[in-house]
Amino acid sequence: MKHMLFASVAALSLMTAGTVSAQDVTLNLSNEYSATSIHGVGDARFADLVKEKSGGSVEVIVHYGGALGYKSADHFDAVGEGALEIADTYGGALGGIDPLFLISSLPFFVTTVEEAALLYKVSEPELKKVFEENNQILLYASPWPPSGIWARDGVDSAAALDGLKIRTYDKNGTTALNEMGAAAVRLSWADVVPSISTGAIDAVLTSAEGGVSGSFWEHFDTFTEIYNYAIPLNFVHISKDVFDDLSAEQQAAVLEAAAETREANWAAIPDRLGTTYGQLEENKVTVVTSANDEYRSALQTAGKAALNDWLESTGERGQALIDAFNAAKSK
Repeated sequence: MKHMLFASVAALSLMTAGTVSAQDVTLNLSNEYSATSIHGVGDARFADLVKEKSGGSVEVIVHYGGALGYKSADHFDAVGEGALEIADTYGGALGGIDPLFLISSLPFFVTTVEEAALLYKVSEPELKKVFEENNQILLYASPWPPSGIWARDGVDSAAALDGLKIRTYDKNGTTALNEMGAAAVRLSWADVVPSISTGAIDAVLTSAEGGVSGSFWEHFDTFTEIYNYAIPLNFVHISKDVFDDLSAEQQAAVLEAAAETREANWAAIPDRLGTTYGQLEENKVTVVTSANDEYRSALQTAGKAALNDWLESTGERGQALIDAFNAAKSK
């Protein structure tokens, strides 16, 4: 029923645009995160570039904060079925569709943005195939800053994690943190603040950036860095039917805008980190960094459990990507 409703909304927007000019098109883009998040800013950039490069004939309207009623987990089906034209989707939310989408959030597998970009480079062809097989086109992917833990106190030891009711953003995180003795539960972004407010969770696995966009200082006093836990990705994907209905010039405009946005989003990480940490200081959030080697080792062991679980679910496809990444990294 929800898909039918939003299919009507999408169709109406296209009809409305058509009354202005037969060549003008309006495309709705859904994002579960806020306009001020790194991906929200990227979506605004993408929309501006599409309008500029298409001479105004294609307008992308970005709907932030799940305003259209979709969470990231809903986006894949909504775009594939034509209920929604474009979506900006956290990859981990798509792990149930294909576990390959969990590759970017493997705990402690990459430790730098450069390694995250390399991992995406080797996995991009396989991820594009999944979208293509489901009537969609992957326009681009871009990263979140490194993940850490928001909580009332520092989570800088195995003892601090033991029994902690913590939100994770995908299966990888749940596996790894439960290995450490935490009471981890996977929640979509839209459900995080309500769960904090009701006491269902006492901590949140996300980036410092994510916590800033959600004003987490209203609930938590600390952000704990956990050795570059992961640098997960969001994917911007478009309905193939919608894309095919665009003129050749409009298609080129969309693809050029996507390429420029991808480069800008990846390049933005260092500046965003600086700005984010400044906001943490302004809001009196304590940043905790552990120098506990035993804790680091235990976390990495837990990360290997998540990797093994992922390899079991992806089989030869997953192993081939890991091998390709390790080979490329060693060059």
